[in-house]
Amino acid sequence: MSTATRSVSSVLTNAWGKPRYLPLVTALYVLWSLIPVGIAILFSFNAGRSRSVWQGFATRWYVGTPEAAESVLYDQSLRFALAQSLRLALLTMLVATPIGVALAIGLARWRGRGARPSNLLMLIPLVTPEIVMGVALFLVFDNLYDFVPFGTWAQFLGHVTFSISFVVIIVRGRLFAIGRDYEEAAMDLGATPWEAMRRVLLPLLAPALLASFAIVFAISIDDFVISQFLVAGADSVTIPVRLYSGARLAPPPSLNALATILMAVTIGAIVIAGLLFKLLGRRLGGGEGSALETVGRFEI
Repeated sequence: MSTATRSVSSVLTNAWGKPRYLPLVTALYVLWSLIPVGIAILFSFNAGRSRSVWQGFATRWYVGTPEAAESVLYDQSLRFALAQSLRLALLTMLVATPIGVALAIGLARWRGRGARPSNLLMLIPLVTPEIVMGVALFLVFDNLYDFVPFGTWAQFLGHVTFSISFVVIIVRGRLFAIGRDYEEAAMDLGATPWEAMRRVLLPLLAPALLASFAIVFAISIDDFVISQFLVAGADSVTIPVRLYSGARLAPPPSLNALATILMAVTIGAIVIAGLLFKLLGRRLGGGEGSALETVGRFEI
């Protein structure tokens, strides 16, 4: 084997060497993923109806004239889809996150014969294909829980059902990192279990809570399968469902504008959560130090 061949082989097989090709592969993957998104965003500002030829910059597909009724602002179906997606995402975020936090704390603190099966049961929504989850929820609401009408309420319950597991995973990771030392120290100093949880544990869980809120919001507002199976009519169509139904025919450029708004809302939610995370980190002053200070206030 020549010296050049050995050198190339050493570069390719050295697991501890500098990752020479990883940045290139990462850049190619990012370009492959983002170029179609960028094209869709670009043509949402196209002045004409063409989805392949640039005809000038305009915002007609966002805030066009009422007479044309072809923009997101004046197209009733697009406006209803946007409102329905935001409504479901906000409701799911406000309900699924507290339930997931309570479930995570309970599973982390449970030491009994049913703890292991319960932890396994909690993971089922994560590993179940979404199409299977959608069919199962449709059959449940159609045959078993027929008192829940299809549409907003069924979609809301469906989103909560598969979102809780994500919250549990995030919060449990934070719980295992924190441990039980702070709670036990607070209770040793006279705090009740509820006071220890409210004044010590929950502040330490604040980063996980913010992450859970952002993840649940993003998952809910982007969901298509469950929303499609549980839709009841035009008033319960979400943005992904509207995009799918419109793209199968001759999609107007306003669908690009609607998709751009959806992406902007999702990214905005994550950015806001990140800013709140930084602000909360400054106020807590490191988390553990603040917890020790709070624990020190309890007296027997």
